[in-house]
Amino acid sequence: MLFDRVKPLDQILATAEKRSLKRQLGAFSLMMLGIGAIIGTGIFVLTSVAAQKAGPGMMYSFVISGIVCALTALVYAEIAAMVPVAGSAYTYSYAVLGELIAWMVGWALILEYAVAASAVAVGWSGYANGFLASVGAGLPLWLTAGPWDTVVLPDGTVASGGFNLVAFIVSLLVTWLLVAGTSKSAKFTSVLVMVKILALTLFIVLAFPAVKSANFYPMLPQGWGTPLSGTGVLGAAASIFFAYVGFDAVSTASEETVNPNRNIPIGLIGSLAICTVFYLLVAYVAVGAAGAQPGGSLALAKDPLAFILRDIGHPLVARIVGSAAILALPSVVLMMIYGQTRILFTMARDGLMPKAFAKVHPRYHTPHVVTIITGVFVAFFAAMFPVGKLADISNSGTLFAFFMVALGVMVLRKTDPGRARPFRTPLVWIVGPLAMAGCVLLFFSLGWNPTIKYFCIWAVFGLLVYFLFSRKHSNLARGIDIE
Repeated sequence: MLFDRVKPLDQILATAEKRSLKRQLGAFSLMMLGIGAIIGTGIFVLTSVAAQKAGPGMMYSFVISGIVCALTALVYAEIAAMVPVAGSAYTYSYAVLGELIAWMVGWALILEYAVAASAVAVGWSGYANGFLASVGAGLPLWLTAGPWDTVVLPDGTVASGGFNLVAFIVSLLVTWLLVAGTSKSAKFTSVLVMVKILALTLFIVLAFPAVKSANFYPMLPQGWGTPLSGTGVLGAAASIFFAYVGFDAVSTASEETVNPNRNIPIGLIGSLAICTVFYLLVAYVAVGAAGAQPGGSLALAKDPLAFILRDIGHPLVARIVGSAAILALPSVVLMMIYGQTRILFTMARDGLMPKAFAKVHPRYHTPHVVTIITGVFVAFFAAMFPVGKLADISNSGTLFAFFMVALGVMVLRKTDPGRARPFRTPLVWIVGPLAMAGCVLLFFSLGWNPTIKYFCIWAVFGLLVYFLFSRKHSNLARGIDIE
């Protein structure tokens, strides 16, 4: 039977206790990790992508994406507090919906985390390459973008890149930092989170006086958009969803969290709430200060926030904000790779991935093998592809996983109503279906070509891997708890 392999929650918790990672993260560290994972390429870079798709209507896009994420976070908090182990949506699906669905969720999460890390690295390289060029140390064109990416030259012509060297290097440096230890990574991230918050606050304060009502018209130049079109407000919402993704990375740290029943919900909901406030303010100010019509200068900018500040007469502050992005965006790469390694670590512990992925470094207490493999994969993707395509593909995997988590929480309410729930999703029979509907809407708003098409190809490849390797090596099927 395809759907007969369900791993009991008690067995999952027992497995984690026998071979757990070191618990060393508190509520504040989790919130900083969450904010560090959320605030990044989405707001610093994809603002221009949203402007191209929706114009000033991108403000509605931020609201739509924020609502879907808020609903999902409420659902996530319940299951994450119940099952405080590494693995995120993969583990939750294994406990409720069975091994095949869990495998597909874990496979989809590779798109969320690994591809997202590549996207952030590419976004970071846009600011870094711009800074290097401004001080006379710019790299040759073919080293500033991948072969499937384009660069707008000063004379307005468009050229293709060759190998994004800066994105490649930062991915490998972050990988090395993660191998060195989670505690060090968390402290490093907390510092960079403060840098990002200060940079966004500075942008809001200086650009707010430049807001003009005329810049908000026409409000919907591309309309609301239709499913599969990938344009309009819904298309921009599907892309800008990337700006909120990352709060769920908090749940991947469950097994390394002190008092996870209390601290995981705080980290999830707290980090998302803080970021949502910043995003709405930045979106309003960006549109009002510079305009956001498709094909305009903001829509074409590689460093949109810095561009706006330069445009309204603050070149020095623009450089400061650009420098903050350069300093801070690697923390998002760190959290994305971190989340990916913990999911693959858990899948390997279950026998669904090669058991070498579950090896823990004797000194650093980190899953070093899977971290290095993931980091190399991320680095090469970042070197080859553009940020917009990577972000959309990442979103497809995220939305699929979020849908399954919401479904799983509602199923568990029926199948195991008596289990202790340190955090209960309020109005779950309203919140859950709304979260699922929102995920479906945004998924189809990504557009068929290439995003959904690539997702389908990836899913088929994942099914082949499962039936040729993972299903035979599953610890649950063989009656093995831990190898």
